[in-house]
Amino acid sequence: MTTFGLIGAGPGLGLATARRFGVAGHAVALIARNAERLEEMTAELAHDDIRARGFTADVLDIESLTTALHAAGTTLGPIEILQYSPVPQAHFMKPVLDTSADDLDAPLTFSVKGPVTAVNAVLPGMRELGRGTLLFVNGSSAVRPNPKVAGTSIAFAAESAYARMLHDALAPENIHAAHLIIPGAIRPEAEHSSPDALAQRLYDIHTDRDGFRHYSEPLPD
Repeated sequence: MTTFGLIGAGPGLGLATARRFGVAGHAVALIARNAERLEEMTAELAHDDIRARGFTADVLDIESLTTALHAAGTTLGPIEILQYSPVPQAHFMKPVLDTSADDLDAPLTFSVKGPVTAVNAVLPGMRELGRGTLLFVNGSSAVRPNPKVAGTSIAFAAESAYARMLHDALAPENIHAAHLIIPGAIRPEAEHSSPDALAQRLYDIHTDRDGFRHYSEPLPD
């Protein structure tokens, strides 16, 4: 059995993707800051006979993230699929003219150092398996900078550039890196951007292995 590793596990998109990959036969490693929430999600997935376990880590704490991913691979089996989709913190959302150089430290750690740390932790296992998938999930500011949320716009764009380089560098090793853009809010009633619809889309990206950037729906004009 191989493992689906989810960084940024929460009750919406996170739980839906954990369930989708778990139903497909993967063990599920849930990684987030909130230990109580992880316990609740693990119990809910157990009702669907999905083997899941929570690992507490903060993506702003590089050491804790590395430790959690190594523990997940040791406990559940090698991580074949990694999804990086933590929700940005509110203080990242300053307007561009109010954003100082120091204001970018946390967003860049969150969206660049976090993904680099995660990939470096799971890549040896994927290479040993001979396959793997790296899924990066962002909002529209990754491809269309929004001056109202400068921190995330800058950091998401950098994350996208890193993911694109991974896509090109790792393709010869049968490791597929892909980027899903969700232009609007995730809503239960949304046809293309509900948690379940997005979970299926991410699963399809993993299985189809076609292209780098995907959109849950077109960017608004």
